[in-house]
Amino acid sequence: MFFVLSKLLQFLIGPLTWIIILLFFSLFAKDINFKKKCLQWAFIFILFFSNAFIFNEFARAWEIPATRYESLKQYDAGIVLGGMMTYDKEYDRLQFNRGADRLLQAIELYKRGIIKKIIFTGGSGSVLHPDEREGPLVERYLLTLGIPQTDFLIESESKNTHENAVLTKELLDKENVKGNFLLITSAFHMRRSLACFKTVGIATEPYSTDRYSGSRKFEFDHLFIPDVSAIYDFSNLIHEIVGFITYKIVGYA
Repeated sequence: MFFVLSKLLQFLIGPLTWIIILLFFSLFAKDINFKKKCLQWAFIFILFFSNAFIFNEFARAWEIPATRYESLKQYDAGIVLGGMMTYDKEYDRLQFNRGADRLLQAIELYKRGIIKKIIFTGGSGSVLHPDEREGPLVERYLLTLGIPQTDFLIESESKNTHENAVLTKELLDKENVKGNFLLITSAFHMRRSLACFKTVGIATEPYSTDRYSGSRKFEFDHLFIPDVSAIYDFSNLIHEIVGFITYKIVGYA
């Protein structure tokens, strides 16, 4: 139930949802003044949430910074959180999304000898397709790259960050894997992930990937020209902040 409710909440708190609701009332409300206010606020929301500079400032404040290679030590394993690929049945092909940077960075860390083992945690994040689990896809990909099966572990039942932590702890205990761990996930997702793994008793150090924030730019297009992708990015950021607060309330983080 918590999983389904979290998906519903993700839809309801998105800026695009607010904008659509305001535009709906501006069209169909009977009170003229109310219609005008709804239209005004819709316009304000569009300008605010489509501004790349504003989003970048919020993202910079929230994301856990990246780590330079020279500041890393050697780790017994890197724990990689899922949310990076789907399977195209028609072409028998793995399709990667932005989150694939988590896995790519982990593979590079493995090749550099910084992490000895890759531990992947991720099942299905879909309400309608619970059997389309990510773990087996990652296993297939790692084997294709020639990484020995003895050098990675796969957890493929978890549906959210809380379960990532809980089931990874069970996997580590089962396989008797101990030592120091590097937690590898998206920069905007790192706060909640660190808190969840700490709660279940896994001490980790953060390694942030695919950062939304970048260097501060004062260029005209970045400051003033609306960017539709910023609305989508704001949705992800708001979802993550609300998710972190919710996890704190229910005791997951």
